[in-house]
Amino acid sequence: MIDKFDILTSTAVPLNIENIDTDQIIPARFLKTTHKEGLGSNLFYDWRYDWEGHPQSGFVLNDGKYKGSILIAGKNFGCGSSREHAAWAIRDAGFKAVVSSHFADIFRNNALNNGLLPVQISEPFLAGLFKQTEAFPETLLTINLEKQTICYENETETFDLNPYKKECLLKGFDDIDYVLSIREKIQAFEEQR
Repeated sequence: MIDKFDILTSTAVPLNIENIDTDQIIPARFLKTTHKEGLGSNLFYDWRYDWEGHPQSGFVLNDGKYKGSILIAGKNFGCGSSREHAAWAIRDAGFKAVVSSHFADIFRNNALNNGLLPVQISEPFLAGLFKQTEAFPETLLTINLEKQTICYENETETFDLNPYKKECLLKGFDDIDYVLSIREKIQAFEEQR
């Protein structure tokens, strides 16, 4: 089971950097675990901390004025290796959605499989979202999964999503939960053969 996702209203953390790869999201040296918990503290580790482990001033995740369960990122987010730990780290850090104008396909699938919603929007909408949230950190965003919309202030845009993954997120199902939810249909099909 994953957390059900319906409507999320939150402030956001604007990470206005393009081409963020999975090694930047969670450096390879932290991949020695098969547990999803505990990775959030290592999210963007090499950007968040210096060589001695002290927080880097100027990095958005270290700036107390930016909080929330929505991460906004530049285009081509999650490129690079196929490590599922990237989605785990983002979820473990408290984010429920990532907003960008483009996601790497493997990252998108890993995110969806782990209850993290990737919201792909247009470049102009993303630019406006960065401008708004960077200037006004208290700005609330609303992501409505059923309607597939993202809104802030008086701006709204729709986003595409695989219908199967949408159903899973709305019901809080991972792939196994989904199969179990239709087992009677599967049994009926098998009995007809």
